[in-house]
Formats: sequence, C-alpha cells, structure tokens
Amino acid sequence: KDSSVRNVQRTTSWQPISSWYTKSVGESGNYYHQHVVIPAALRLLNLNAGDSLLDLACGQGVLERQIPASVHYVGLDIAPSLIMFATEHARNKDHRFAEADVTKPLPLQKHDFTHASLILSLQNIEKPELALKTAADHLQKNGTFVIIMNHPCFRIPRQSSWGIDERNKTQYRRIDRYISPMKIPITAAPSREQRSQVTWSFHFPLSTYSQFLQEAGFVIERIEELGSDKVSVGKAASMENRSRAEFPLFLAISARKEV
Repeated sequence: KDSSVRNVQRTTSWQPISSWYTKSVGESGNYYHQHVVIPAALRLLNLNAGDSLLDLACGQGVLERQIPASVHYVGLDIAPSLIMFATEHARNKDHRFAEADVTKPLPLQKHDFTHASLILSLQNIEKPELALKTAADHLQKNGTFVIIMNHPCFRIPRQSSWGIDERNKTQYRRIDRYISPMKIPITAAPSREQRSQVTWSFHFPLSTYSQFLQEAGFVIERIEELGSDKVSVGKAASMENRSRAEFPLFLAISARKEV
C-alpha cells in the first residue's frame, strides 16, 4: 500500500450521481470509452514497464484497468463512491486510488511521475488551470501529460446542436456560443425529469486551454480530434455518416512538461 497517498473527504456534485454514472459507464467504460477514448489515451501515453501514471479525476478507474499492470499507478477523484468502485475493481491491487480534489495541493508525496492524464473530466472542473498546475507539480521534467475531453468547439452543452438542411440534404452542426466561458448545468438522468440530479460542465475555448497549459509549464506536442466509428443505416445514413466524420466528438492533447 502506497503510504504517500491518504484519503481526503471532499464535497462534489458527482457524489450524488455516482451510482447512476457507474451503471452508465460500467466496469469497462461505455461505447466511446472502449472504441475511441481509451485506445487514443493508451496510444498517446505510450506507457512502458517502469513508467508511472498519475490519473487525475480518474472516475471509477476505467483507464487503470487498461494499462500495463507493471506501470506504477495512482488514481485520484473527488467522489468517494467512484474511488470505492475503482479500488474494488482494480486490475492490479498495487495500484492506488484515493479521494482528492485535483485543483488543490494533493496528499501525495511523489513528484516525479513520468506520465499524467485527465480523461473525460477536464470539462467538469470549474478551474481547469489549477488541475493542469497539479499535473505539472507531480510530473518529472519532460513528463507526458495526456488530456482527452469533449470537444470544446463542437460539443458545448445547450449551445450546440444538430440541424438538417432539407434543401441540400445535409446535416450540420450549429454553434450558438463559443468564446465566452460558461458554467452549464447538466441533467444526469433526463428520463427522471425533476428527480434527476444536476452536475456541471464548464466551457472554455481552445485558446484558453492552450494558455492554461503554457502557464502551467507545458508545451503542446500533439492535438488530435477524435470522431465516432458508428455507422448509420436508413434513408438519412449518408448525411449522418458524413457529418459524423466531419465533426469530432473529442479533443485529445498530448503535452510535455518543459520546466
């Protein structure tokens, strides 16, 4: 057991919906975890035996169950129930999970991780610049930092949507707002209507994320835009497949700690 990590209780909007979220994502992740996000994360991280990974806002530990068992791993999340699930389903019992707010100083002594990650969580952090600073504080020089998030240009909750141009037989993406930072409520389980819990999504334009990374001491080495591999059938298949190929779901950033 890694004595450098201790549990810290935090308040989080994710704790009340953790049961729903765990059922939604499952032990192996949802469709997009399995087919798009995790494969991209593993490729960009390029982990090898002897490496060490700090998985920030790790959720229920989907990434941990896909990395080599030989990699030293610490996963941190603010929601106790998610950490409990992650611990119970860990691939390697030497891998460690703990409760922590990744925007604050961590209860973690190790400051020389070779890799760090933020997978599908940065958009749920109100002050992302603090989470990026946390990653930098615990990475060794030239360490690799991989972020995958909902695409901030095309997937802005309540400010982006699909539309159909009947005349040209095309499906298009409508963006109502982009540059302005936004705090957007997200209904966790819409089918439950008034009984559903609400969590929050925080929008920033791509330029702001670039600025935050630079200020934290990172150099962006690669940006990838990840689309869906699903294929539509039926009379609208052509336009749907074309728009799915043109408008990516996720943005992946690989950065290196410069100082």
